Amino acid sequence: MDVKQYYRKLREIEATLTEQDVLVVSLETSDGGKAGRVSEVPRHVAAKMMLEGRAVLADEKSRRAYLEGQAVARRAAHKAELARRVQVAIIADPDDDSAVTRKKDSEQDSRK
Repeated sequence: MDVKQYYRKLREIEATLTEQDVLVVSLETSDGGKAGRVSEVPRHVAAKMMLEGRAVLADEKSRRAYLEGQAVARRAAHKAELARRVQVAIIADPDDDSAVTRKKDSEQDSRK
């Protein structure tokens, strides 16, 4: 394929993609590419991958599964961050006389 034709086809494919970031599903390639991996890539990268036969646009089922997985991962990360930030403070109640009473009782027992 000549370079002019390559870039013309690349621009044509990119023009058909409406979103800024596109979900693509990888295809198996001779250089070790694994089939079935869903990725979110910029429009120009998606066009290049499609032109080179490395990926196709994700169907609705793959799209939904990917977005759901991302949402689960985002919630888990948020939960982990909140757990990391948890601070515990133990504050004695000034109106509670039980601590004072216990201290006096223990002092009296030690004198005996």
